[in-house]
Amino acid sequence: MSEPSVFTRILNREIPAEIVAETDRVFAIQDIAPQAPVHLLVIPKTAEYRDVTELAAADPALLAELVAVAKNLADERCGGQFRLIFNTGANAGQTVFHVHAHVLGGDLEEKSLVG
Repeated sequence: MSEPSVFTRILNREIPAEIVAETDRVFAIQDIAPQAPVHLLVIPKTAEYRDVTELAAADPALLAELVAVAKNLADERCGGQFRLIFNTGANAGQTVFHVHAHVLGGDLEEKSLVG
């Protein structure tokens, strides 16, 4: 059995994080190394899917909920203008293989973006 992801450990309250939103199936946290004035991570509570392509193929309703939570957070924190980024694979910048979306907002010209 593999080690739980950092996101699973945050969800289980083993690692502290600022949880900014939560539903039955999704939660959102502040990114610890923000790349924009608003930088949140929206994460399914299940670690079953490594990346967005696996999630989309297996559970499109969960993907839709993740996107809806991202939109609601962006509406609240950056006037509804945001980027939604999924890194898929190590060469694309994915470092945690538990699917998650980056919500970036605010003045994005001020900072470099997530790789």
